[in-house]
Parts: sequence; structure tokens; C-alpha cells
Amino acid sequence: MDQTVGVRYRLTIPLHLTVDRKVSGNVRRDRDDEVHITKKDDRVGPRAAMNLAKWLYRGGRPNRLASVLNRSSAALYALGLLPNYLVALEVVGRRSGRAITLPMVMAIVDGQRYLVSMLGENVDWVRNVRAAGGRAVLRHGRREGVRLEEVSVEMRAPVLKAYLRRAPGARPHVAVHKDAPLSEFDRIAAQIPVFRVI
Repeated sequence: MDQTVGVRYRLTIPLHLTVDRKVSGNVRRDRDDEVHITKKDDRVGPRAAMNLAKWLYRGGRPNRLASVLNRSSAALYALGLLPNYLVALEVVGRRSGRAITLPMVMAIVDGQRYLVSMLGENVDWVRNVRAAGGRAVLRHGRREGVRLEEVSVEMRAPVLKAYLRRAPGARPHVAVHKDAPLSEFDRIAAQIPVFRVI
């Protein structure tokens, strides 16, 4: 049985010296009644999750697993069963001419809706939106034809901050902490495209 406890244990080392030490961690007994203590630091935490998120989008492009997860998330968001800020963005591919659907997290600032590219400038959906003149479709239980207007760099900081608070999956890809001051967001604003939904 695993349980997290603070436990005192006695460590006997050669020359028959005994040392008492307090340890806080995961304590488990195996079949032979041996006690195993795992330090709290050894468990999987936020850093491992961040590494996984970066692995899914290595090189700024989704790998095969991320593509499958994105398709399933987009289908789920399009149904409209989840919160209204989780939407599916449908945009026409600039080369294929086919509709491409992606899951997006919408940031809302001062009553305005915004879409943010967590991976920066060099992603297909941003290029496709620009090539389509901003025309796109948002799906969340219903289809809504929209125009996406790119926000100037000077106006992006509050939107980026609101976006990171709402989209934990984007945090590993943005070099600023979600609770950082707006001046930190101003520093990276030129690297992350933001579009206002009209």
C-alpha cells in the first residue's frame, strides 16, 4: 500500500554507526516486508508534463500522436459539449483547398474573442488564415462564419496573458510564466500571432 508520510527511519552504516534521519516521501512495503522510500522529488511533476508537450510539437509541428489528439479534440470541441472557449477552427488550406480543422482555446479580453498561435508565426493555420484573408469558421455546437483580424504587436500582451491563464497546454511553448507582468508579455508579443474574432 502506498501512502505519503513523514517517517523517521534508522540507517545503520558500517562500523556500527547509527544515524537518525527524517524523510518525507512515498513509503511502500513489498512482499518481503522491506520498506521502500521514494523522495517526493522523484515523482512525475509539471516539468515532465512540459517535456511531453514540447515533444508532441518538436520543431513547431505536431508529431503523429499530436495530430491524432488534435483531430479528436477538434471533433469534441465542435460538438459544443465543453466550455464555450474551446472551439474548433476550420480554415481552408492555402495549397490543398480543403477545410482543415484544429482545436483552439479562445481568450476573451474586454468582451472580445481572440485566437492565439501557441507555436508562433511558422504554423500552417496562421499561414492559411492570412492566405484566406482572415475568413474562417468557428465550430462549437454550431458553425459560425468569422473573420480573423490580426492584432498589432503593441496590443497583444493582455491577450497573451489571458490566453496562458486559460490554456495550460500552451504554457510549455511560451517563454513567459502565466502570472508574469505585462511587460514580459510585451517582450515576446512579436513572436506570437494573435487574431481577433470578428
